[in-house]
Parts: sequence; structure tokens; C-alpha cells
Amino acid sequence: MDLPVINSSSEGAAGGGCDSHSCGSTDDQLNHLPEHIRAKVHNHPCYSEQAHHYFARMHVAVAPACNIQCHYCNRKYDCSNESRPGVVSEVLTPEQAVKKVMAVAANIPQMTVLGIAGPGDPLANPERTFATFRELSEKAPDIKLCVSTNGLALPDSVEELSKHNIDHVTITINCVDPDVGAKIYPWIFWNNKRIMGREGAAILIEQQQKGLEMLTARGILVKVNSVMIPGVNDEHLAEVSRVVKSKGAFLHNVMPLIAEPEHGTFYGLMGQASPTAEELQKLQDACSGDMNMMRHCRQCRADAVGLLGEDRGQEFTMDKIEDMEIDYPAAMVKRAEVHAQIARELEVKEQDRVFQAQAKAALVALRGESGAPLARPVLMAISTKGGGVINEHFGHAHEFLVYEASPAGVRFIGHRKTTPYCEGGSSCGDGETALDETLRVLKGCEVVLSAKIGFEPWAPLEAAGIQPNGEHAMEPIEEAIAAVYEEMRAAGKLDEAPMQQQKVA
Repeated sequence: MDLPVINSSSEGAAGGGCDSHSCGSTDDQLNHLPEHIRAKVHNHPCYSEQAHHYFARMHVAVAPACNIQCHYCNRKYDCSNESRPGVVSEVLTPEQAVKKVMAVAANIPQMTVLGIAGPGDPLANPERTFATFRELSEKAPDIKLCVSTNGLALPDSVEELSKHNIDHVTITINCVDPDVGAKIYPWIFWNNKRIMGREGAAILIEQQQKGLEMLTARGILVKVNSVMIPGVNDEHLAEVSRVVKSKGAFLHNVMPLIAEPEHGTFYGLMGQASPTAEELQKLQDACSGDMNMMRHCRQCRADAVGLLGEDRGQEFTMDKIEDMEIDYPAAMVKRAEVHAQIARELEVKEQDRVFQAQAKAALVALRGESGAPLARPVLMAISTKGGGVINEHFGHAHEFLVYEASPAGVRFIGHRKTTPYCEGGSSCGDGETALDETLRVLKGCEVVLSAKIGFEPWAPLEAAGIQPNGEHAMEPIEEAIAAVYEEMRAAGKLDEAPMQQQKVA
């Protein structure tokens, strides 16, 4: 059942932001899709918000060359502590990549997806990319194969893509207007020539749209990534969303620009601003009126391994893999058992979700008929290591998941990265600087739920208008959020405006 969702801002509600079938919430992100599409994405952590709590993915860096230049990109090597697209610790040969995939799949049975996303563009390195896919299709048939591309070489590659076990492709489309594109792409390399500015952007856009249409005509699922660049394409991305949906894309992922100067990108060095969490959510809600919106993207490294939000790549460097003995047929049996167990757990949760959704819909309708005002929505932040439960100490969190609770239910909003306040011990009094950063990151949230919260951050959190809560450790995230929201309603806290949150220096 699709439920209406109350936006956290009156402007968003009035503007038609998040409709009942496209807001990317846990409840409805996949339910409106045809069964054959849901079957393809139910265990894909990059395509299903629910799956990302349970299933892992990995990327292999076999594609070093790129055929375009983006102002937000700087491909870097040996940056093990940096997490963003285009960064890798080692570039692999196809043979090394296959060996690494089989080692990871044998040791992380929750891994379902192998993607090639760089550090350049996979389709600008077709020999290396397709050699990897061909061997994996034969040796590891139980692993989904994906590719992410800027789309310039996509039309020439669609036929080859369709020959392998590849039914998911991601295209990064930041604009459908060459004038906007000229501000993002200084050049493309096309037909053995470097083509600059607007002319290059126009060719790139044409190739992207042609490739998108060719993929969807063959039944290959397409997710579109877009980087939100304030003042450049932010007002244009709603049009991008409309266009790509009309041509068959089923999911849109609007990501924030990463533009810290230390990354060495053009935008970073020129002082281009990144969007705030509020600006990103507002744009995602606006775009979600046109198509299903992805909100759980972590903008992963090109060699990421593990659940979204974690990276276990250092456990699987090639020198360590050389010493591993892999019995992949036995690993496939174990993987099938683990996947079946997760599927059973998700089925039970889905049945419970449907029941709860029906009850909430009835309550919303009843309150609407009685004329009683509906309670306002509340943003809550969660620290978790995965598994869909609250299982991480506040001070150890590298990121917080943000959810919105309202009378219509609970919906996932996005994630916000931070620096851990405490790296160990029961007292973390030396972590004030990191705590200031976390308080800024949690702006707009009224509650933070963690497995445990120490006494040092408690008072600063309350002073900032954020209520710390450690009473729901190891509980399912959405159930805990619903319980806290009900407690706030019963205590009359939803009848009053949220506390004005203080600014953090």
C-alpha cells in the first residue's frame, strides 16, 4: 500500500515534492515496480534501500583511463583513508580482479554485486572491463555484475554488455543542456580528438541519452547518478530527472558535490560550494516527483568492499589474497544459504511492514476525517554498523543515517558523514573538535539513537536541541524510530515547535 508522506518543510509539501510512489522511502521505494524488476534489485545494495542493510557489494579497479574531464573529479591512487569516487589503492589486471572477487565472495557471503566503476570510465577501457566480466560470468555465476559509466562510449558497448550477466547499468548524467554541461566538463575525448566546452558537452549528452534508450530497450535496468553542484546544475536537475524517466531509467541518485580543496579537483581549488544536507534533501524531494529517488548512496571508492558505509578493502589486498585458498563451489553453497536466510528475514519484515502501513493509513484517514491536526514530522539520526538495527556507539560512528518520522510512517532521508567522536575507552573528553563537527552534521535532527552514548556528549547534544537516546540498542531501526515518535506524541512534544538549534562554531 502506498502512503502519503508529510514533508519536513511546508514548502516541500506545497511544491509537490515527495509523492506516494517515488520518495525512495523504506516503505515504498520498490513496491510500485513490476515484479520482474523487483526480482532483479531486491538484493542489490546499490539499488534497494532495504537491501543495503543486509547485502554487500564490491568494486574492482580495472579501468584507469577516462574519456572525459569533470571539474569535480581527480582520480587518485594509494589513498586508503579517502572515500570518494575515483580513488583506489591499486589498479588490477582482469585476472587479479577475478581472483579478488572470488576471495571476497568466499569470505563475505553477503556480497551479491560486483561493479566496475573506475577509477576512470569502464567503457573507455573496454578490453579490461569485458575480460573481467567474461571470466566472472563463467567462474562466479551467482554474482550480479554492474557497470557505471559517464555514457560517452555507451552506445558502442550496449551489445557487448547485453551478452554478459549484466542487468544493471549506472550512467552519470549531470545535465541535458549543453550550456550547463560546459560548466561541468572542460573537455571530452571523442573520435581521437579532444573537444572542448559546449560542443563536447553536447556530444556527451547525445551519447548518454542514446545509450540510455538502447539499454532500456534491451531490458537492462538503468540507474542515473547526478552530482548536485550549487549554482551550476542544482535548478536543472529536476529537468534531468524528468527526461531520464521518460526514457526508461527506473532510479535517480542525486548526490552532493564533494569539493574539499585537499582533493585537488578544479571545483575544490576554485572554492565551489558543496550543498548542505537541507539543500540536498529539498532537491531530492523535488526530483522524486518525477521518479523513484535513491537516498542511501555512499559515493563509494572505485575499489570499495563490504556493506555500504563500510570499506573492508584493506582485508583483501592482492598480497593477502595470494595466501588464501578459495574453494568457490563450497563458497557458493554457503552464500546461497546466507542469502536464503536473509530473504526469509526480509519477507517477515515485509509482512509486518504491510500490516503497520495499513494501520497507519487508517489512523491518518481517521484523524483527517475528525479534523484533528496531524502531528509534525521529526528527523532522527541513527548510528548503525548495518543489519538494519541500532548497533553502534555514538562516539564510534563515521556516519549517521537520517530518517523522517511522521503520522504516515518512517522514511529514509539520507546519510551524513562525520569524524568519530571517540575511538575507544569509556570517556572521550578529548573529542570536542569532532563533537562540534557531529553537531553540525546533525543539524535539523531532533533525536539521535545509538547503541550507547557516553556522558560527555550528552549535555552538548541537548544544548544543541538534539535529544540523545540509548534505550533502543539492537532494535530494528524503523521500529525504534516509530516508538520514539509515539513517545514524543504522547508527551505532547509534537504539538510544539522544535527547539531552536544553536549554531556550532
